[in-house]
Amino acid sequence: METEKINRKIAVFTGTRAEYGLLRPLLSRLKASETVNLKLIVSGMHLAPEFGLTFKEIEKDGFFINEKVEILLSSDKPGGTCKSMGLGMIGLSDALERIAPDMVIILGDRFEAFSMGAAAMIHSIPIAHIHGGETTLGAIDDSMRHCLTKMASLHFTTTETHRKRVIQMGEEADLVFNVGALGIENIGTMELMSKEVLGHDIGFNLSQPYILVTFHPVTLNHGSADSNLTSLCSAIEYSGLCALFTKSNADSEGRIINEIIDRFVQSNPKRYCVVHSLGTVRYLSAMYHCEAVVGNSSSGIIEAPSLGIPTVDIGNRQKGRVRAESIISCSPEQKTIEKAIEKAVSNEFRAMAKKIAKNMLNPYEGPSPSKDIFDIISTISTLNLFQKKFYDFNLPDDLQTIHPKYDFTD
Repeated sequence: METEKINRKIAVFTGTRAEYGLLRPLLSRLKASETVNLKLIVSGMHLAPEFGLTFKEIEKDGFFINEKVEILLSSDKPGGTCKSMGLGMIGLSDALERIAPDMVIILGDRFEAFSMGAAAMIHSIPIAHIHGGETTLGAIDDSMRHCLTKMASLHFTTTETHRKRVIQMGEEADLVFNVGALGIENIGTMELMSKEVLGHDIGFNLSQPYILVTFHPVTLNHGSADSNLTSLCSAIEYSGLCALFTKSNADSEGRIINEIIDRFVQSNPKRYCVVHSLGTVRYLSAMYHCEAVVGNSSSGIIEAPSLGIPTVDIGNRQKGRVRAESIISCSPEQKTIEKAIEKAVSNEFRAMAKKIAKNMLNPYEGPSPSKDIFDIISTISTLNLFQKKFYDFNLPDDLQTIHPKYDFTD
C-alpha cells in the first residue's frame, strides 16, 4: 500500500454522546499529532437542550469544535427525522466548504452520520468509516450503515467477520482493516470512578445493587416503544433491583421512551434514577459497578463483556451483531425480561462474565484501535482514493451466470 507523509486536514464528525465517547481515543491522537490538522464537526443531539447539550462535554475534554451544525427538529415522527437529515445536508455542506478537509471520519450508522457522509461524497471528499459490516436488524441504522460503507473509501471494522462483510459489499480488500472497537480502548486508558464518587456526582445512592438501563426505539417497528418500555419497567420493578437509566437517542419515538422513563423514576426516586447523559467516564464507571446492563444499547454488546458485566439484550434492535457469551437475548415481554434479568444477576452467570473479561474473549477487542486507525489515515495516499473500484471475488458458477428466465438480451 503506497503511503505518504503529509500534514493533512482531517475532519471528524460526531452527532451523539455515544458516538463521541467511542471516538475520544482517536480524537486525542489526532489532536496530539504534528502531522494532522484536526477539524471537529459537532451536530445532532450534542446541540439540543433536551438531550443535555453534550457539546459542553467535548469542550470540557479539551477539544476545539470548529463547526456546530444545528439540525434536530423537536419531532418524534419519521417526517421530523427526514427534515433533520435535509437540514443536515445543507448545514454540513456549508461546514465542509469552510473547512475544506482532505478526509472525513464518520463512525457508525445514525441518520446524522448519513447526512454527513452524503454531503462529503457530493463534495468529493474521501470518507473513512468506522464500525462498518455490522448488522442491527431491528433498526433503520442497519441500512444507514451499509449506505455509509458504499460512500466511504477507507473502512475500519471491529471484527474479522465484519471486515469480510464489507469486502462482500464490493469494497477493495486492501482498504478494509479489522482494528477492533474504539470503545473498548477507553476501558484500558480511563481511570474509572469509585461507586461512592459516582453516586455523589449524579446524586443517587449506588450502595444497593443496581442495573444500568438504556433503551432506544426499535425504528423498524413503529408504535412499539410504549408497550416495550412498559414491559421493561414492570420487569425491573419485579426484580427488586435499583436502576440507573440513561435517556434514549433522538430517534422516532425516542421522546415517548424518555417520558415513560421520567414517570417511572418519579414513582420511586429512592430506587430509580435517570440521567440525560453520563459521559464516557461516568458511563463506563456505572457499567463497571452495576450488576448487569439491561436494554438494547450497543454498549451492552461491545463494551460490557470487556468489563466482565452481563448484558440483557432486549428485542431486535441489536439482533445480528457478533456477541460474547455473557449476553442474554430476550423478547420484549415482561416475563421473559424478568427471567433474563434473574439469570444475568445470578452469581454463576456473573462469574462467567468475569472470566470472559479476564481471558479477553470479547470478539470486539483489538490491540490498539485508535493507533491503527491513526497510522493509516495519517499516511495513506489520498490520490485517487475517492475514485472507488468495485471489488469482485470468485462467486459460485450459478451466481455468475444470468438465469435464463431473466435473460432479456437479443
